[in-house]
Amino acid sequence: MQMRRIYDIILGMQSLILAANIVLSVLLIILVLMQRANTDAGGAFSSESVGTFKRRGAESLIYKSTIVVSILFAASLLAHALL
Repeated sequence: MQMRRIYDIILGMQSLILAANIVLSVLLIILVLMQRANTDAGGAFSSESVGTFKRRGAESLIYKSTIVVSILFAASLLAHALL
């Protein structure tokens, strides 16, 4: 009877982590799509610096939120793999 209870707890945690993975993945996709696209791909291969780019306001918030959500997503994937 005790093993069945432990199994139910682990199964509930796996379901919760799976739901968190789905929510975080959708949120991460939305945040990445909301960021401003860099259309100058040639700048990645040259050593020239066109200018500095500083994020301000909502763009900074979206950028920082993307980092936080991606770290949480990676942690939830690791937790799901360990269970």
